[in-house]
Amino acid sequence: MHLEHYFTNNSQLKSERRIINFTYNSIPFKFLSDNGVFSKNKIDYGSILLVETYLKNKKNITSFLDVGSGYGFISIVLAKVLNIPGVGCDINKRALKLAQENAKLNKVSVSFKESDIYEQVEGKFDLIITNPPIRAGKKVVLSILKDAKKHLNPSGELWAVIRVDGGVKSIIKELNSLYQIEIKEKSKGFYVFLAKSN
Repeated sequence: MHLEHYFTNNSQLKSERRIINFTYNSIPFKFLSDNGVFSKNKIDYGSILLVETYLKNKKNITSFLDVGSGYGFISIVLAKVLNIPGVGCDINKRALKLAQENAKLNKVSVSFKESDIYEQVEGKFDLIITNPPIRAGKKVVLSILKDAKKHLNPSGELWAVIRVDGGVKSIIKELNSLYQIEIKEKSKGFYVFLAKSN
């Protein structure tokens, strides 16, 4: 059986929508999910760890970009908790449609756009946050992380979560020439790290 990946588009895939509930600090969220999107049955542990770790260490920001935003979990929680608008981008059309509905459902202002990594992204941000699609391959993951630098404001921060078996140690090593890296959290085989421009 050919496994359809969440970073491709397959319009033939049968739709089976479901609702996933999530609560952060007693703020309730609802997310519509479907077949053919990342983490369709429950919120991915890495994404939760990334959001919770970022919010524990947050700075005052006025803009953020969620790269590989899927159905919008990271960007919608951040927009709601920080009370700021955000931008999310993804290549998966079905995920983007869900994300747009989820933004309305949770009453937040996040604009989601179809973009192959940063291709359609305009402007610069105080924060770029990502749970990159490891299965898309290391080259894609490194493009997301390295090219973030061009889209960050001067004191902007890149936050990411990667599993140990997703090659996090070698990826961090490759980023050391571009950024100062701080590992902020390790849990269940996931590393959350902060990268600031050198």
